[in-house]
Amino acid sequence: MRRFRGPRSSAAWWRLIASILAAACGIDTAQAQQGHRQVLVLHATRPDAQITAIAEAELPPALNAEFDGNLDYYSEFIDIARFPDAADRAAFAEFVRAKYRGRRFDLVIGLGDAAVELVEANRRGLFRDTPLVFLANNRATRGGRLSTGLILERNFATTVPLIQKLQPDVTQVFVVSGAAAADRAYEQLVRTQFRPFESRLIFTYLSALTTDELERRLSALPPRSAVFYALVTEDGAGRKFHPLDYINRVVAVATAPTYSWVDSALDHGILGGSVYSQAAATSRIARLAIRVLRGERVDSIPIAHLDLNTDQVDWRQLQRWGIPEARVPDGALVRFREPGVWGRYKAYLLAGIGVFLLQTMLIAGLLVQREQRQRAERELRRRQSELEASYRRIRDLGGRLLNAQEAERGRIARELHDDINQQLSLLAIDLTMLRGVARPQALELIDAAASRTGSIITSVHDLSRRLHPYKLQLIGLVAALADLQNAVSQAGIAITFTHENVPTRLPQELTLSLFRIVQESLQNALKHSHARSVSMTLIARPAELELTIVDDGIGFDVDAAWGEGLGLVGIRERLDTIGGTFRIDSQPGAGTRLEIRVPLDVIEDTKSYSPLDVRDDIPQRI
Repeated sequence: MRRFRGPRSSAAWWRLIASILAAACGIDTAQAQQGHRQVLVLHATRPDAQITAIAEAELPPALNAEFDGNLDYYSEFIDIARFPDAADRAAFAEFVRAKYRGRRFDLVIGLGDAAVELVEANRRGLFRDTPLVFLANNRATRGGRLSTGLILERNFATTVPLIQKLQPDVTQVFVVSGAAAADRAYEQLVRTQFRPFESRLIFTYLSALTTDELERRLSALPPRSAVFYALVTEDGAGRKFHPLDYINRVVAVATAPTYSWVDSALDHGILGGSVYSQAAATSRIARLAIRVLRGERVDSIPIAHLDLNTDQVDWRQLQRWGIPEARVPDGALVRFREPGVWGRYKAYLLAGIGVFLLQTMLIAGLLVQREQRQRAERELRRRQSELEASYRRIRDLGGRLLNAQEAERGRIARELHDDINQQLSLLAIDLTMLRGVARPQALELIDAAASRTGSIITSVHDLSRRLHPYKLQLIGLVAALADLQNAVSQAGIAITFTHENVPTRLPQELTLSLFRIVQESLQNALKHSHARSVSMTLIARPAELELTIVDDGIGFDVDAAWGEGLGLVGIRERLDTIGGTFRIDSQPGAGTRLEIRVPLDVIEDTKSYSPLDVRDDIPQRI
């Protein structure tokens, strides 16, 4: 706040200023722009008083906004607290007359009783026909015929009930006031208004004390006390002070809560009070001034009495003195409330709650998704287990069917070999014996029958061998494949067979399955692929047996072949029973390559045998 320090008042001082202004600024203000409104504001207070600062901040923009800037605003300060004498006011009036000589004001605004008195005392000269709008504190203030205004009486008494509500155990109130004339006037008004409460409270008036003495008294207040600050512009030692600055001194040393009567004191450490709003008073006087400047007759507007007091408390001081907020009366305004954790971090808390809720939703979604996934996995494992069980049953059934097929083939082969072939052999013998006793005419017929019988015996023998490879059980896989190579090569196709590290003893089922696969592949090469050559390679590795069959035939479409014949299906079924895998690479015109891999340790329960083993189910007579 801007501070003002002027010299001590005297009538001579004011007269000197007036004469200087009259000499230096004596111009005819009739040259002012026509249509401009001229407004003079007279403040009874000093320039740095709070009410003055508020008025100077609020009045000019309010008036200029109404008249689009067509307004000249002037302000002067009587400073009644530091210049209280009548001679000082006369000199101030002379100063204003000299300064504004020849200027006609459209309105004078008087703020304070002293300003009203000054205007009315100078009606004949300076303010002859000028309307006056005033804000006064004295109920007796009336103004003249060209005046109206607002009466805002000082109301100190309504603070006492607030003190008693905030401090229910209070017994004493210490009233602080100064030594200046204005200070004494405030003290007297306080005494008058507090008198009705003297039966319930003890009032002690600390008036016109030196600052040191006052601070000593305030620093040692008895329990259950309160302090009421009235006004101090001058202490008992004659030292001048700004009233608000002095409040700072009071609240700094007082050992009890301090109260006051004006809202500007609230931010200076007082606990509160029934205070009037200086800004509200300024706003009301501005509206009244605008009515007069707009042309409304000033003497048609009645003087209004205002009550702008409201109970207000400083939240920070409630905390300082440990007074529960619940004691604050209903309707009282709690100011300077420091936001709590919610108020201070509301945005962060809301953001955090939002993130937490979002994360909770995401986690819940993930948990639901996990439960669904686990349920799906359990269902998948169940189905997979069922599928595996079904696969094992099918594989077992396939193995049994293949075994049954091989058994049936063996039975048929034995029937052909042991029965039909034997009978055919006997028939051949009978034909030979018949030739010895037959007539010459029948010899040719007997020879032809004997030749056909020999062919039938050979065909039955070959069929029996294909149906059940007896040599496989006697000589082993390698020798059996070599024998098969020789047999098929005689049919007009060149076959090469190589082998490497093939064990002598192999599981029976593995040996039979590989033999049948080679047999099927050679028959396909002979009947369907029109191959000219076939190469077979059998290699035993540490963990598996690898069989490769390659022909140079016409090839085929592998995908299409799955649905047309039983050859590939039979190969897959046989390999399934022994845990093997196969791969076919072929395309029309490019030959065929079949790769088979069989793990050597898959069929653990299958009996292994060597070519020297003799089985009961193998015919002993070949």
